[in-house]
Amino acid sequence: MFKTRITELLGIDYPILQGGMRWAARAELAAAVANAGGIGFISAHTQPTPADLEKEITKARSLTPKPIGVNLTLLPANTGLDYDGYVDAIVASGVAAVETAGSNPAKYIERLRGAGVKILHKCVTVRHAVKAESLGVDAVSIDGFECAGHPGEDDVPGLVLIPAAVSKLRIPVVACGGIADGRGLVAALALGAEGINMGTRFMLTQESPLHPALKERFVQATERDTVLIGRSYRDSSRVMRNQVSAKVLELEKQGGVTHHDLLPLIGAKHWMDAMASGDVDGGAIPLGMSVGLANDLPTCAELIARIVSEARSIVQERLARITGPDPISVNPRPRTAVH
Repeated sequence: MFKTRITELLGIDYPILQGGMRWAARAELAAAVANAGGIGFISAHTQPTPADLEKEITKARSLTPKPIGVNLTLLPANTGLDYDGYVDAIVASGVAAVETAGSNPAKYIERLRGAGVKILHKCVTVRHAVKAESLGVDAVSIDGFECAGHPGEDDVPGLVLIPAAVSKLRIPVVACGGIADGRGLVAALALGAEGINMGTRFMLTQESPLHPALKERFVQATERDTVLIGRSYRDSSRVMRNQVSAKVLELEKQGGVTHHDLLPLIGAKHWMDAMASGDVDGGAIPLGMSVGLANDLPTCAELIARIVSEARSIVQERLARITGPDPISVNPRPRTAVH
């Protein structure tokens, strides 16, 4: 087993979290990750109403007795969403954890914690992570430059961002972005993180609802097959390299465009429809650089078992050979143990 503050906090076997990806993070995927010893997060934002979210959580609970979570992405621009209702559904359903993201979660922290729900907040900068800790969250997920979706505007990769966050925080840190295998898990632990969060890699599993045509496209992709759009108006988003993202980059290069101007190309409805239909040029589809490390479509159980086995092999064999008969610790923080 792996023992870290994250496994203890969430009651899971391995410090492996499945990201709360809009559209893709549904009951079947979350339950499969949970059954394999990690924790899966259902995307609240995917469900049209709080009642729909409660039904999705109930479906996940019918598929696993193990802890599951909900991603609650708070977007002020989405004034039509009933966030208070989503929180009511989360509390009523008794999920183990909530990953908040998008904006300040202060409004909901007391209610969630009072119901025994552990709160992780997703951040893209150390300063936001420090703020989240001050608000009383239980842990933070820190998203490096490599991640899918919105990496922020500081362009700091995980190799620097993770230890920078760890050095400033007392609560556990979960590493996100650029991780797809046991090497990434060991690296994250060595940098001081106490768990990993993977989105792109879990999209490429048997239980993922992503259309087979897109899965096949992603399996063939390399680490160079993502691009950042939205840089010109400081709302960067890492997406798949395709005809849509190429068109967006060309329009941005010409100058003067806004997010609103580009909505006919990059709007969420377009890329969510593409995920369902398999149209590889149907939208600005979120995708992380770690797609270049994923070249097959295992079940979630096979993927997690492989990650754990590879991580153990790296620690017990490869690093032991490098460091000699008196090996140094690859993670000096005493709170993390690998058995």
